Amino acid sequence: MIIEAPAILALRRDPRLLKVPPYLSALCILVGIVWLLLLPLNEYSRQTYISENALLPGQVHTYFGGSEQNIFNAYQYEIKALAGKEQEEITAKLVEIFKSAGLRAASQKYNYEAAGQAFRGENVYSILHAPRGDATEAIVLVAAWTNMQGNLNVRGVTLALTLARYFKRWSLWSKDIIVLITADSKAGPQAWVDAYHDEHQYPSVEPLPIKSGALQGVVVVDNALDHRFESLHIVYDGINGQLPNLDLFNTAVSIASGQMGIGVSLQRMWNHGDSYRERLQTMLRGMVSQGLGHASGPHSSFIPYRVDAITFQAVGQGWQDDMAMGRCVESTFRSLNNLLEHFHQSFFFYLLMQANRFVSIGTYLPSAMLVAVNFTIMAIALWVQSGRSPTPKIASTTTERGREPEVDLVEKDGMLAITPKLEPTRERQLFLPITLVVSMHFLGVIPLYIFNHTTSATLHPTLLAFTLSNLFLPVLLASLISRSAHFSTSNIVLAQCISLLLLGMFLATLSTLNFSLALIVGLLSTPLSFLGRQPIVFSSSEEPPPQTSTTTKLFESALLHLLSPPVVAFAGCRWWGVDVGQMLLEAAFGWRVSGLWTQVVVWCVWWPAWLVGAVIASPLL
Repeated sequence: MIIEAPAILALRRDPRLLKVPPYLSALCILVGIVWLLLLPLNEYSRQTYISENALLPGQVHTYFGGSEQNIFNAYQYEIKALAGKEQEEITAKLVEIFKSAGLRAASQKYNYEAAGQAFRGENVYSILHAPRGDATEAIVLVAAWTNMQGNLNVRGVTLALTLARYFKRWSLWSKDIIVLITADSKAGPQAWVDAYHDEHQYPSVEPLPIKSGALQGVVVVDNALDHRFESLHIVYDGINGQLPNLDLFNTAVSIASGQMGIGVSLQRMWNHGDSYRERLQTMLRGMVSQGLGHASGPHSSFIPYRVDAITFQAVGQGWQDDMAMGRCVESTFRSLNNLLEHFHQSFFFYLLMQANRFVSIGTYLPSAMLVAVNFTIMAIALWVQSGRSPTPKIASTTTERGREPEVDLVEKDGMLAITPKLEPTRERQLFLPITLVVSMHFLGVIPLYIFNHTTSATLHPTLLAFTLSNLFLPVLLASLISRSAHFSTSNIVLAQCISLLLLGMFLATLSTLNFSLALIVGLLSTPLSFLGRQPIVFSSSEEPPPQTSTTTKLFESALLHLLSPPVVAFAGCRWWGVDVGQMLLEAAFGWRVSGLWTQVVVWCVWWPAWLVGAVIASPLL
């Protein structure tokens, strides 16, 4: 049997096919962006719902109020008198209040150091043992002495103390209740939860003298206002983009807006009209917060330990009083008290665009995956081209000037096939390209170490100096490579191939852990896929390879420098009105205390890929 289909078989060797990957890569990026923009539509998002039937949110009558207002006022007077006092005096008074309510109280000191600054304080907490429990499970009520904005959380701390006394009177609890007053909103909660799980760093953090069972849920109260509030702002973002179980958030929303009639907002969207633009804005704000991975409140420290936590933050000026917030907390605790097992029914990966609307990971994940795939497509195209002969020719199946096409007759298993004569394949020299790319990734350890160990006063100048050095580092490396006799055009293209392949692999993996960070880094890195768009023909003694014009090289280099990690950091801080030094201090604190690994992605994944691209785009190559 003779199969005469040389045209079909020659198609896979046709170099014109290698013009397709750049357009396919651009299509993946475009579809990924459009996919993201479609998510706020009703057709692609869903109404929130409670998956765990045992929660029964809003199904109980709350009794917090009445005479509790007098107790609240008395505690508030004592808390205000402690403002500006020494930590020892504050701790002694809080312990006294807990003990006067008949609760076991203890304290814990901590002292962290990050970026040359000391973060020290003392946590005070008490444990209410459940009359109907066996001390194997607990729920936590947290109030930080100062909130994330650095304001004294007078009403929040007062409400926590009042609720502790109120909860003591009830015999319906099946789980222990821990009331925790932390010295601040970041270091204090982290020190306490680390010590609770025996993961603390002794002697920087003291162990806890008393403990309870496994933590099932955490509610943080934050009310630093000196007047009545209008609505509750629910904060839910955790460290490294982790999120609490959606059931906890839905329970809080159902109780606040449904049972108590209190407005609910999220992502600082105070007046949400449920329009497409507002949904998209809320979703993008959540993605930025998730991508940065920083602590957004005291609750963030609990989420890495698989303890679902949220923060109730009072905002605005209205007619809702402290008793209303107390009833929200009481009803939420009553729902958590009903849990028969740990939160597991609902989603842990989601994007919220309104208090009652969300998209799950199965819907939004393709967006980041498509962006990551574009790097893989270009890497495969570069790999195929790197194995081509120095002067690839388009195979032809018709005679040209009376000459028959070059074909081979192949016989196998009694069958004959006519195939086009194949061009010789170039041997790929992988040692130098792999060495170059791996060296760039290890080079990322230098800025990672510098920005996590520099004092806070020099963080801003250090980033500025690093940004300036970034302008010259690609030129220096390109100069060294161009003068090296061992680096050929093939080696440079293979280095670009390996770099894009690693970037696509890293981002695809990261998108399943922190979708927002993977998408942000992917979109900012898209120019790396389109460096040197002309077909690549490798150097040989017979034909020199075509070179990219100097103007194109300069344009590519300028674009890459505008999208370099330090420039993006400066631009982002200016856009959001954040001090650059404060942002770097938060990152250093997160690295030292909270286990934040956003810096690892930036300096060991994104920056090395950018550096390889900047070297390739240099006019010296």
